[in-house]
Amino acid sequence: MKLLISVVDVDETIAALKGGADIIDVKNPREGSLGANFPWIINEIKQIIPKSVEMSCTLGDVPYLPGTISLAALGCASLSPDYIKVGLYGAKNKGEALEVMRAVVRSVEDVNDEIRIITSGYADFRMVGSLDPMLLPEVAMESGCEGILVDTGIKDGRKLFDFMNLEKIRDFTERGHGFGLLVALAGSLRDEDIVLLREMKPDVIGIRGAACDNYDRKGTISSDRVMELKNLLCVSSS
Repeated sequence: MKLLISVVDVDETIAALKGGADIIDVKNPREGSLGANFPWIINEIKQIIPKSVEMSCTLGDVPYLPGTISLAALGCASLSPDYIKVGLYGAKNKGEALEVMRAVVRSVEDVNDEIRIITSGYADFRMVGSLDPMLLPEVAMESGCEGILVDTGIKDGRKLFDFMNLEKIRDFTERGHGFGLLVALAGSLRDEDIVLLREMKPDVIGIRGAACDNYDRKGTISSDRVMELKNLLCVSSS
């Protein structure tokens, strides 16, 4: 399992790297769960990430506007991240989700076909009014994406386990792996949640709040907390 740490700027990136993050995920929490950051900040961060560490960029909690999102994807691809995460916030059904993700895949492949695209959804989809995340494996496979992520869309203190039990999370993970997809789990996870998730063997665990001082996702990434999470993940993977 790889540890993904979501950062907002260069200073947080340095802290995450010092703590041992495997993937630096550039996002902007002010614009939502998968809020997109600015291209100049992404470029600054890219310059300091060693080749041994991967970089992920969030495209946003996107509306059902395939043309708009395909242009955003084209711009993001020009920055050459290893991963682009697309939050299907506005897609209400599988058909709409496929339309958005196929547009993203086509746009990105025209620029850099080595970038891995991650179809992302929300465990609290009923509150969000979006796609059931259990459909993500099919959407990702049929649209040509490389992975899936489930997160929480509304950051109100509730976490992944408040919306999906262990059985459903296991089913999500196994479905994804069954299609040959990378599977990432996130959603206000804490140390004890990582322990529960270790048996499912997801490829990536995504963290922001638990890596910040006082578990505040609006706070600042702590290298000590990242190191603790990395050590916990290593124990979980052994």
